[in-house]
Parts: sequence; C-alpha cells; structure tokens
Amino acid sequence: MKKYLSLVLFAHSIFALPFAIIGFFLALDTTTNQFNWLLFVLMLICMVTARNAAMSFNRYLDRDIDAANPRTAIRDIPAGRISANQALIFTIINCAIFCVATYFINPLCFALSPIALFVVLFYSYTKRITPLCHLVLGLGLGLAPIGAYLVVTGAFNIIPIFYGLAVLTWVSGFDIIYALQDEEFDRENGLNSIPANFGGKNALRISEVLHVLSFIFVLLPAFYMEVGILYYIGVAFYGALLIYQHRIVSVDDLSRVNRAFMTTNGVASVIFAVFYLLDTWLK
Repeated sequence: MKKYLSLVLFAHSIFALPFAIIGFFLALDTTTNQFNWLLFVLMLICMVTARNAAMSFNRYLDRDIDAANPRTAIRDIPAGRISANQALIFTIINCAIFCVATYFINPLCFALSPIALFVVLFYSYTKRITPLCHLVLGLGLGLAPIGAYLVVTGAFNIIPIFYGLAVLTWVSGFDIIYALQDEEFDRENGLNSIPANFGGKNALRISEVLHVLSFIFVLLPAFYMEVGILYYIGVAFYGALLIYQHRIVSVDDLSRVNRAFMTTNGVASVIFAVFYLLDTWLK
C-alpha cells in the first residue's frame, strides 16, 4: 500500500479535495438537501479513486519519458519499485471503484462517470499533442467541486461551475510553474508544454494571467449567494498565496518551485475551504 500511495503522490490530493468539500457543503447550504454521511463518504471515494486512476495511468504511460528525464528517473516505475503492469492494474481497479461509487450516488453521476474518467485519463496523452496540456490537467481537477455538488443535488448550478473554473485556472497556472523544471528536456524530446513551446518568461506571464482569473472565479460566487466577512478573508488569503508563489519563483531561480507547487498551493486550498466552511456555519 505504501508503494501505491507513493506512485500516486497521495499527499497531493490536498489540492482539489478542499474544493470538492466546498462543492458538497455548497449544495447543502443553497438547497433543501440534508447532510448524508453515505453520500459524503461516496464523494470522498470518487475523489480518491479518480485521482488514483489519473496519477497511476500517467505514471504508466510516461514510464519511458520518466526514465529518460534525470529529474523523474527516481519515480516508482523507472526505479523498479512498482512494475508497469501493477500500475495499469491499479488504474483499472480505481476506475471500477469510481464507477461503482457513482452508481450508488445518483443516476446523473453514474451517467457522467465515463466522461469524468475520460478527462482525467486523457490528460496523460496531451503532452504529446498540445502545450495546452496544463489546462486539461486543470479541467480534470476542476470537475471536483462540480461533481461534489452533483452528488448532493443531481443537478447543475452556476456557482459550483465558478469554483470548477477557479480550480481549472489555478491548477493549470501552477502546473505551468512546475513544468519550468523540464523546459529543456521537453523541448529536446519533442514534448509539449507552455514553457517548452513559449519560453520560461512567457510561461510565467501566462501562469500569472491564469491565477488572476482563478482569483476572480473564487470571488464571483459572492455575487450569487449570501456570504459574510469570513468568505472575503478566505478569498484574500487565497489571492495572497497566489501572489506569493509568483514572488518566490523566477526563470533564473527554480530552487523554490517545489515550495510554490506543494506547500503554497496546498495551504491556499485548505485555508480558503476552512474560511468558506466557517462563513457558512456562522451565517
């Protein structure tokens, strides 16, 4: 189990999970639906298994690329800790659990489950096709708050879509920063990314624009539902941490990319979710 948790970088679940929780409690706060422990657990199962499937499939598909890249050669498959077949089987098992979980949620979630899996699995091919691969990754994680809202309501609403767009632009923005580490490797090996195709400086500008959009999308729900001061404090913290990660990373100094990628973004999503929930409960 420890090997598989390492394979999928389970700790990185912290990125989208807080927004999924926001989507779930948003549905409770804005509709007449009541909290249901079974639905909450099924939502968490869907979150974990979809991400496990996406990450393990990515490691399976990219195993030769990872082996050739000095930065990623220590990953589990190139290092021999897990075989390619084991990673593929793990992917299939998680896809199956995801579909079964959606069956017990509601008909709409079950009907949409193949589409959700297609998006999160297709990302692994996109670096071979387009520099917009970062946006596809963001789209996959951006489904979290929308899907969590559907778990409770079985219906679409504009507010969780705003949160989904916030996650899409946030994740794609910080994935561009992370991809700066492989700019030369990607370019030399014919792989697509914003840094490899447009250069490091332009990539950082694109990332900044995406993060400005993300800030706007977390602010927009305040115009569609009643929020209190704690919500705005959460938005302010979120924006400040987005600015911070751009202050500590430059094209000439990538030594703090991991701090920007993991620590700052993990803290940003958790803090925003905490303030959202506090604002909801204290209204």
